[in-house]
Amino acid sequence: MTTEVILHYRPYESDPTQLPKIVEKAIQDFPTRPLSRFIPWFPYDGSKLPLRPKRSPPVISREAAEDVKQYLTISEHDAKSHNYDCTVDLLEFQPCLKKQHLTSSHALKEQTNSGNLGKQSEKGKQHNRRSWSISLPSNNCTEKVSPLSKKLQDSLKALNLHSLYRARWTIEHTICNSQTLEDIWTKLNQIIRHNELPSCNATIQRHLGQIWVFCDIMYCEYVGSLLKGRLALSGKINLFVHKYGVIFSM
Repeated sequence: MTTEVILHYRPYESDPTQLPKIVEKAIQDFPTRPLSRFIPWFPYDGSKLPLRPKRSPPVISREAAEDVKQYLTISEHDAKSHNYDCTVDLLEFQPCLKKQHLTSSHALKEQTNSGNLGKQSEKGKQHNRRSWSISLPSNNCTEKVSPLSKKLQDSLKALNLHSLYRARWTIEHTICNSQTLEDIWTKLNQIIRHNELPSCNATIQRHLGQIWVFCDIMYCEYVGSLLKGRLALSGKINLFVHKYGVIFSM
């Protein structure tokens, strides 16, 4: 059996005495050596475990094993029978329900809600417990907005803030001028509901005793003046910007 070998060599390595030796080395079998016998680093005679746990394993009684098996069976059954259909409890998706039943059910719900509202109005004036109020987009109030004052413009320039950045007016309970925070919150909801505050949304933080009114910086002076006038605030309100703190007061 002959073996064909193609040897590539550089021009300066064309020594006729060395090339055959290189070929012979290339076709020789790769040298191997037998691996030495593994000797463990701990004494081991094959009859005992080399490492022992400090405590014996817990003993599971037959009753406990049955309870675990029963629990796993129930869990597997619940996982298989779990229904991810979001229309299960919706009346309009029931195939055997007619449109008339839906209409009567809706009418009954409307009557119930109106009855509850009537009972609340009979009990007297109650505070609005909602926590957020959002204004709708409107062009009527933006026409009344004046340019920003030089003081505020200088602050924006120093902080490199854009006029469309969101800011927050903070109304403290201490400046409500003999009014409660809930009274101020009710008046503010009426103002926002009539779209008198451009790009505003507000939230009451009852646990802090504060009302936060968010707006774009380009409208903040107009919003602040309207808040102080319409809500009859007696003290100073601060304009807060996230990561910058209070940048303006009024």
